[in-house]
Amino acid sequence: MLEGAGLECERGARILFRGLSFVVRKGELLRVAGANGSGKTSLLRILCGLARPSAGEVRWKGQPIGGLREDYARELVYIGHAPAVKDDLTPRENLEISCRLAGQSTSGEALVAALERLGVPELPVRKLSQGQRRRAALARLLVSDASLWLLDEPFATLDAEGISNLNGVLEKQVQRGGAVIYTTHQEVGIRSTRVVDLGAGA
Repeated sequence: MLEGAGLECERGARILFRGLSFVVRKGELLRVAGANGSGKTSLLRILCGLARPSAGEVRWKGQPIGGLREDYARELVYIGHAPAVKDDLTPRENLEISCRLAGQSTSGEALVAALERLGVPELPVRKLSQGQRRRAALARLLVSDASLWLLDEPFATLDAEGISNLNGVLEKQVQRGGAVIYTTHQEVGIRSTRVVDLGAGA
């Protein structure tokens, strides 16, 4: 499905990683490991097309993602390290906007069910805890049929129940033939298919 071929990432005068190659197939869960500053977030941004590598290329189903544009964007969900939710809107309003921007038509009932599944109260986001904000952002996964999920520290700020719920969501994505690439500093009790360690001189 997704292939990184000879990827290199340079920030300023520093090379974060170089010569990084891997393939993620259907039904695989790939963890990106490494210390702070090793390039985990940069790698995810490269994989989703928000940044360009200094060298190498990313391919989706054998085609460079640079030429696929919207076709590739429709196949993936990217959730960054900071929950991209607007404080003045409710979690449901945020989720509805995210779906609309992705070109996805989702019923109000499905939105409510996703938020309830993750235990997100229907209050303005500014009144939610950091963990609840994270859950509100992750609810996007429950209403998505995208083949590829790119998740930057999705377990951050979640309590034990939240981690367990997210593990279940990721496992279902893999079981249905989707692929997940994620970063985490935590021990979250989920078994990855493989690990790419950027701290090992990737």
